[in-house]
Amino acid sequence: MNPNANNQTLLIKNSDILITMNGHRDEIKSGGLFVRNGFIEQVGLTSELPNTADEIVDLSGYIVLPGLINTHHHFYQTLTRAVPAAQNSNLFNWLKTLYPIWARMNPDDIRISTLTALAELALSGCTTASDHLYLFPNGSSLDDEICAASELGLRLHASRGSMSLGESQGGLPPDSVVDSEEFILNDSQRLIQRYHDGNPGSMVQIVLAPCSPFSVTGELMKQSAKLARDYKVQLHTHLAETQDEEAFCLQKFGFRPAGYMQSVDWVGKDVWFAHSVHINAEEISLFAREGCGVAHCPSSNMRLGSGIAPLLDYLRAGVKVGLGVDGSASNDSSNLLAEARQAMLLARLRAGLMGASLSGDDSPLLFSARESLELATLGGAAVLGRKDIGSLEAGKCADFVAIKINQLDYAGALHDPVAAILFCNPQKVDWNFVHGKTIVKNGELVNFDLNKLIIDHNLASKRLLDN
Repeated sequence: MNPNANNQTLLIKNSDILITMNGHRDEIKSGGLFVRNGFIEQVGLTSELPNTADEIVDLSGYIVLPGLINTHHHFYQTLTRAVPAAQNSNLFNWLKTLYPIWARMNPDDIRISTLTALAELALSGCTTASDHLYLFPNGSSLDDEICAASELGLRLHASRGSMSLGESQGGLPPDSVVDSEEFILNDSQRLIQRYHDGNPGSMVQIVLAPCSPFSVTGELMKQSAKLARDYKVQLHTHLAETQDEEAFCLQKFGFRPAGYMQSVDWVGKDVWFAHSVHINAEEISLFAREGCGVAHCPSSNMRLGSGIAPLLDYLRAGVKVGLGVDGSASNDSSNLLAEARQAMLLARLRAGLMGASLSGDDSPLLFSARESLELATLGGAAVLGRKDIGSLEAGKCADFVAIKINQLDYAGALHDPVAAILFCNPQKVDWNFVHGKTIVKNGELVNFDLNKLIIDHNLASKRLLDN
């Protein structure tokens, strides 16, 4: 998709409230946007905007907010939701149960699961998604995911994951799902050269993402970091998700997980970590000082019993934090708006467990709905290293969603409909625009056969589990 292919204009007008997430966090009543070629030219009162455009959408009765940004996912895991043998396991046992099932996937499975995850994300308000694909069985490749994503139209940060440390070498994954480090690095370079677009408005960016300390070698971590910096792409991995991982790193490397990252050149503004639950104050300071980001995945961490990430400590220290739904086999959902609500509630729970008073002068300790929406928008943009998304301002991409407020689930909450988006049970969005292009209209995906996808997806899932 070429953002500047045509001189096309779009006018969004009359929204009940337009949440800008700009520097002043303005919320504009009867607000609107004027868009040209996928970029916002004007934001403000409808009465102050041009009154003509190639396309005009009247959003009276809707709240408009920036598109949500998902900073960590595993699309392929939609195929293995709620697998009985993995329902009540912690991370390491959960992985050992699912690795052999995932080893049966083929390129079409990657395509189907990508479309399924992105469809669910789009309907939950997501406009940019980062995915971490780290195993490539039976001829699968990251190309399969990138091509599928182009069908739906969301922005994609495609993380070329990898596993090189099999069981025979002391790693967690079976040898059948690991690759040689030479192949991994050569394929990473190929993908960057073919697909990565670092320009404003880009639809695809490549990220290098060795899977975790217990599935790759230190040498692959170092070489991946060098390759990424040569090409100026970002780096991503799982880190400090569980206490099992901490024990593994101490025994195998002599470092806690964050210290191990330092030892292999994995700290800096171009790095973000998924989870980062078991982190101490010194390590939080390291992240803030070096500019490392964190993908906070509350539902997955709760589902696997991994713990509660120190979200408020990160934010107070100035660490970049975004939200991630994580894999659809450990969530088991791809609903980003629901994840924002979960982040708000879990931060409040942790404040209470840490002994904070939940009333009187200490009430600001409670993480607010607006702060959680900020994580899902501006926070995600910062983590992914993008200055062109995350808020509705002139010069930024026209990525935004709209939610109808006059519906049963928000009844009685119109005194603060912005907060109601998260305090009430999150609903599907009614509109979703990516670079000014309509992806969701009136609650339905545009030009997309969702029923056929569900049938194909369930057949693929059954095949994987029945083998």
